[in-house]
Amino acid sequence: MIDDFKGDESWRLFRIIAEFTEGIDALSDLGFAISIFGSARVTPDNTYYEKAELLSRRLAQEGFATITGGGPGIMEAGNKGAKECMAKSVGLNIDLPMEQSPNPYQNISLNYRYFFARKVMFVKHSMGYICMPGGFGTFDEFFEALTLLQTNKIYPIPIVLFGKDFWQGLLDWMSAQPLKHGLISPEDLELLTLTDDIEEVISIMVEHRKYKMLKIRRAKTVYYPEN
Repeated sequence: MIDDFKGDESWRLFRIIAEFTEGIDALSDLGFAISIFGSARVTPDNTYYEKAELLSRRLAQEGFATITGGGPGIMEAGNKGAKECMAKSVGLNIDLPMEQSPNPYQNISLNYRYFFARKVMFVKHSMGYICMPGGFGTFDEFFEALTLLQTNKIYPIPIVLFGKDFWQGLLDWMSAQPLKHGLISPEDLELLTLTDDIEEVISIMVEHRKYKMLKIRRAKTVYYPEN
């Protein structure tokens, strides 16, 4: 089939495969990890930068790795808190004409040319999403995960929207329009948690880890029963 493509398209397929392979190999032993999303344009004096850094510190203290998009702003804060607490601090960097420059707080760094390959790595290696205030990139990651969750294409993960002032309007619109017109179901909105409380986020992730560990133990019992 590859022979039917032009040369440039053939090599593009190999590059895509290489991005998947490199990511899966590099993160295969990552352990329980949480992805933090948010704007690259947020500065260190912004309250959400400070809260993202504190969140990743608390996650590190609870034994979680942190995954971000590897850039500045909220992503930098997430990597910073994790690295300074000696936790795994993953940056899934993307090549962009502006905004994206790798932050210095990554101890595991991967580079992507293709957004879709990068998004697969987030979903595959995260057991929870924390969405801080952000722009189109944050919305993209948020709705991608929500769609996969709603359609049962991925195992359950908690999706936390951090920042009531920022996210409440979106949830209000989802209730007033898509839900009102029957385009989504009430239980779809129950897949989301809106909060300003860092400790609530930590509690959600810790409880979900317990759920995951129980599922893993049960699976091992089924596939590897004791003699």
